[in-house]
Amino acid sequence: MTLFIILLGFLFGAILQSARLNRYNVISGMATLENLTVAKAIAVAIGVGAILINVEIGLGFASYHVKPFILGGIMLGGLIFGTGMAILGYCPGTMAISLGEGSLDALWGIIGGLLGGLIYTILLPSVQPILGPDLGSISLNSLLGSNPTVFYLLVFVIGAVFIATAFILNKIERKKDMTWLYAGIALAILNAVVFLSAVTDRVIGASTMFPYLADWLTGTTDNDYFTKIQKPGQWEVLFLGGAFVSGIIISLFRKEFKLRLIHDNWKKYKGTSSLKRIIWAIFGGFILIFGARMAGGCTSGHVISGGMQLAVSSLVFALFVFAGLLITGRLFYRKK
Repeated sequence: MTLFIILLGFLFGAILQSARLNRYNVISGMATLENLTVAKAIAVAIGVGAILINVEIGLGFASYHVKPFILGGIMLGGLIFGTGMAILGYCPGTMAISLGEGSLDALWGIIGGLLGGLIYTILLPSVQPILGPDLGSISLNSLLGSNPTVFYLLVFVIGAVFIATAFILNKIERKKDMTWLYAGIALAILNAVVFLSAVTDRVIGASTMFPYLADWLTGTTDNDYFTKIQKPGQWEVLFLGGAFVSGIIISLFRKEFKLRLIHDNWKKYKGTSSLKRIIWAIFGGFILIFGARMAGGCTSGHVISGGMQLAVSSLVFALFVFAGLLITGRLFYRKK
């Protein structure tokens, strides 16, 4: 099973690399609305995945893993996560892939993320009051599952709307490259496989690894939160290990492996100071993971996996993530 989880992570990394969805320039470009690749791929993944996953669950091959709609955590955590994503230029899952490609700013982001995970564990008792109220695990299925005809009709309609949105964005962007489409479909298929009860019976996720690994390394394990995240955290360590290996192997195969700290988009807006990039990468990684833990998930585990389940918590989280991403992009990436 260990090797199989690593293989799943490798495939995850390979899919993101195929459309360069892990790259700093692409993700930060989304924050400034100069590159819509991430939004297009996510929309396709949710659209196709919503159909695949809801059908396989309906056939009894998988089960739902809907995250609870914890109002304060979802909204505030989403804004904080989006802010960190814009500043850092990576998601929790893409940091491992980009580090494998030689991106040193991703390494500093990981360090910041580990610190953010540790501090979240320590501060959780104090943070807990602002996370609620918990409105429960709400999804289209929980609302309309008793009427399968209407439910599946809406699943296909909503799925089609997400896919159509991606093509509309592509028309606005006027790009001929369609790798985002293939990557989005592949992400949906990979998620559908991972969801299967006979495979792993869980969602793809990445952000839980950070508090789990940080708590384990520092011995901060005598608490309820570590007990809660221990099993998914162990899974994600292996999964992201596979993604890291994917980053190394595929970048070497493409002859694109290169140690670099300053990427073109950072240089364009923020200059060439290495110290400045390191400080902001650590800060971005810190708030990225802190926000993710407040909301109970990240881009892969909440926005994509949850969006495919048409979970209300995940769709609302996605809105607040993109709000934080775009607001920060407008303010942080201003040309001198």
